[in-house]
Amino acid sequence: MKIAYLLNSYPMTSTTFIRREIQALVADGVEVSRFAVRHWDQALVDSEDIEEQRRTHYLLTGNVPRMLLAFFSELLRNPVGVWRAAAALMSLYKTARGGLVRHFAYLLQAAYFKQCTETQNIQHVHAHFATNATAVALLARLMGGPSYSFTSHGPEEFDEAKYLSFDLKMRHAEFIAAISNFCRVQLVRASRFDYWNKIHIVHCGLRIADFTVDDRCNDANQTFVNIARFNAQKGLWLIPPALALLRSEFPQAKVILIGDGEERASLEATIADHAVADMIELRGWQPNFEVRKALVESRALLLPSFAEGLPVVIMESFALGRPVIATYIAGIPELVDPACGWLVPAGSIEALADAMRNALRAGPDVLRAMGQEGRRRCVAQHDVATSAVRLKALFRVALDKAS
Repeated sequence: MKIAYLLNSYPMTSTTFIRREIQALVADGVEVSRFAVRHWDQALVDSEDIEEQRRTHYLLTGNVPRMLLAFFSELLRNPVGVWRAAAALMSLYKTARGGLVRHFAYLLQAAYFKQCTETQNIQHVHAHFATNATAVALLARLMGGPSYSFTSHGPEEFDEAKYLSFDLKMRHAEFIAAISNFCRVQLVRASRFDYWNKIHIVHCGLRIADFTVDDRCNDANQTFVNIARFNAQKGLWLIPPALALLRSEFPQAKVILIGDGEERASLEATIADHAVADMIELRGWQPNFEVRKALVESRALLLPSFAEGLPVVIMESFALGRPVIATYIAGIPELVDPACGWLVPAGSIEALADAMRNALRAGPDVLRAMGQEGRRRCVAQHDVATSAVRLKALFRVALDKAS
């Protein structure tokens, strides 16, 4: 079986879960070619991501002349296929309500990508997120290229659902993978119930062997860890005022923020406004082993997000035996409940402070039991090897249907 993965920007520090998925498929005997539209515009910090970038073929980055040549070549030898793709492109464009140049670029990328799949004898294409890459896979398919499928995550996809032509993309896809039941329902809402039987829940996962449980829990440890992009949906601006509420009772409490992003300056200003700079440490993006080390050395993961899919970092925390404080949104309650963490209403500073207080007051036995339950759930539901087996079976059905 030979397939391609097609992504928008890849690899990225925040797409480790896709790399793990590809690696698990390769380990199970699937030959995977990596394609992406463009390079990520930031520096990679993990050695596996750096190596993955070397394996990835880029459609747009440094490739415009060959992309143009491929399009005109396809137009000459396959005018009917290009016409079918162009008709779908106009539908994508009208639904998106703008971006003609961007959408025409999708058509050029699709022609080049289709020819790459022919050269490499690729039989099926899988994309992640129902955005640019899935649009390119759709157009390549309509030109006569390989069948395709995609994994949907949220939350951005569903925030912009009315602009993303879910109905068209799902109509031509062989199957759609949803990372949670919440995600599956959002896909039906964004398209139609007719496609329900195409949607399969395939969880994001971890290489469980990379995560060793550390049962050391003690009352002296008052450190929380957050791993996230610095943007509005992550709710990071609630952390400084929550810490300010806790300072008198827990002056040694600390939050380590691992990540970065466009809103860093605003976050730093909020930290200064609440006079908690001594209680928050900003570490920037870190390699995977440093993220695991920080989680192991913490009391709990802190994730006060306003919008999510089902964060992989929750799985990572559980796999290391650490409980989680998170918000009651999206797919999170499918994994987190009082047996393994604390769920709070999104946007409530007081509820977040209360959950942190409860975590700080919890004894080692309570924390250990929560961590063990989280680990059990992670092994049962989020082992990437199991998810890869499920994906491989779905790919096989798609290939058998095409043959």
